[in-house]
Amino acid sequence: MLYSKTEGSGKPLLILHGFLGMSDNWKTLGTQFASDFQVHILDLRNHGRSLHSEEFSYEIMVRDVFEYCQAHNLENINVIGHSMGGKVAMLLATTHPELVDKLIVADIGPKFYPQHHQDILAGLNAVDFSKKPSRNEVEEIMAKYIPDFGTRQFLMKNLYWQEPGQLAFRFNLAVFNTKMDEIGVSLQENLVFEKPTLFIRGGNSNYILDSDFENIKHHFPNSSIETISNVGHWLHAENPTEFYQKVSSFLK
Repeated sequence: MLYSKTEGSGKPLLILHGFLGMSDNWKTLGTQFASDFQVHILDLRNHGRSLHSEEFSYEIMVRDVFEYCQAHNLENINVIGHSMGGKVAMLLATTHPELVDKLIVADIGPKFYPQHHQDILAGLNAVDFSKKPSRNEVEEIMAKYIPDFGTRQFLMKNLYWQEPGQLAFRFNLAVFNTKMDEIGVSLQENLVFEKPTLFIRGGNSNYILDSDFENIKHHFPNSSIETISNVGHWLHAENPTEFYQKVSSFLK
C-alpha cells in the first residue's frame, strides 16, 4: 500500500508528486486544500516512504493509486498531478473515468518526452554513501553535476538518516537508472477523459508548448489550459498562491 499524508474532510482530493519528489513537497499546499477537501498526498511507488520495487511504469503506478482508493473507499475523487504525477493522473482518469470527477495536471502534457534527467541522475549516482558523507558533502558532490541551487534543494529533501551517521536517498535510484525511459512515455492515442480538466503550465517552462494544445484537447476535450507567468517547471513551489487560486476556483 502507498504511503500517504491525509488531512481535512469532505470530497477526496488526491495529490501526486513528480519524479524524484514525494508527499513532503506538497505539505503546505495540502494543508490549504484541506480546508475544503479530504486531502490525500501520496508517495508514489519507488519514491518517499512507499514500497521499493523492480516494477516501475505508469500502468503499475495507476494500479497502486486505484488500489489505494479502493482500500480507503474513495470515490468521485479530484486529482492533482505534477509532472510524472500528472502522467499518472492522466492515465488514471482515462482508464478509470468512473473514479475521477475533476482532473488538474501541472506542467506536463500527454505527449512523449525524451529523456532529459541525465545530469541529475549522474549527480545522484556520484554520491557514495559507503563513505558516510555529511549532508554538506552530498550537496557538494551533486553541485558538480547539478548547478541549479533550487533543483539541488529539491533533491536534498530525499536525504534521510538510515541509521546514526548513515545517510541515504528515499527514492529507488537503482530502478530509475534502468527504467528511466518509462518516465517519458506518451498517453495512448485512444485514451480520452470527457470530464472537466485543468492544465496549468509555467510561463518559463517548455513542458507544455502552444503546439501541444491540439493533442491535449484530443485526449481531454473538456479541458482548459492556464499559464502562471514567471515560473518554471516547479510552478506550485515557485508561486503557490496563484497555483492554489487557479486550482481552487476550478474545483469550486
